[in-house]
Amino acid sequence: MTAVTAVEPSHRVMEEAAEWYARLRTGQASAAEQQQWRQWMDRGAEQRQAWSYVERIDRRFTPLQSSPDRHAAVTAFRQARSDAPPRRRQVVLGLAGALGLSWIGWTAWRQTPLSALATLWGNEYQAGVGETRQVTLADGTTVWINALSAFNVAYRNTERRLQLAAGEILIDTAKDPLRPFFVETGQGRVQALGTRFSVSQGDARTLVAVYDGAVRVNLLRSDASEVVNAGQQARFTADALQPLMPADPARESWRRGLLLANGTPLSDVVAELRRYHPGHLGLSPELGRLPVFGSYPLTDVDRALAMLASVLPIRLQRPLPWWISIEARDA
Repeated sequence: MTAVTAVEPSHRVMEEAAEWYARLRTGQASAAEQQQWRQWMDRGAEQRQAWSYVERIDRRFTPLQSSPDRHAAVTAFRQARSDAPPRRRQVVLGLAGALGLSWIGWTAWRQTPLSALATLWGNEYQAGVGETRQVTLADGTTVWINALSAFNVAYRNTERRLQLAAGEILIDTAKDPLRPFFVETGQGRVQALGTRFSVSQGDARTLVAVYDGAVRVNLLRSDASEVVNAGQQARFTADALQPLMPADPARESWRRGLLLANGTPLSDVVAELRRYHPGHLGLSPELGRLPVFGSYPLTDVDRALAMLASVLPIRLQRPLPWWISIEARDA
């Protein structure tokens, strides 16, 4: 039997699929348009897989957009974590099944919150789409959880340990000289030295920013170790630690519902907005390096995108209620 190799559709083909889907779902497409769509589908596997992606994602997000009480629908979508464990299992299996497990690595799959939501299930503390939380742990430590983030707690007589499963947390550690405080990620371990700091992980990297005190970073697959002091930040993989950089105070602005940008690449800004958008948020690849400046509301993604479109050479396309694509503005 010949193996079928999955093809990841380009951004352009994904947009074509969304536009065709929007045109055909009205039920008013002419016979000529339907023939053009079939010809488009016959071009190859890239088109067919893009169509399947749009079709499956539509089943997940259309009920949120068409609900008479959209706010309540989105809230229910965010808070799958609060269901009883068997129900949460069904939610996550449904999220994964909406696309098929073979789609998890796709860039398009990561342009929705579904992949991140699938990683949140089963963790002790978590925050869903567009949701941030503040929790106080047994020792008095305060943890703020960014949207689409999760962690677990393992406190023992000899140590206090958090395991960051996904996303980003901001920590104000309580003092306990007899029990050191650690945060573990997939790339290493961070030890707090009387500290207020944030830890985020993604794309096989961890970023630690220290706002008060200091932390010690130890890598998972290296003997390298580094002390990061207040006002510094460190980015590391399991094997390598990058040179220390000045900490960006804007990194903790999400706690106040804001995204502060000071020359931040548009790709990074969009990646952060995806945490707060219940749908597909795509970005044309050539726009990723555009520098962004200013303050943008995380709690109102539509407004944030409109603000970006007013100052950057971009335009927003919305072929479907839950689908937003950022494209280059026509000259």
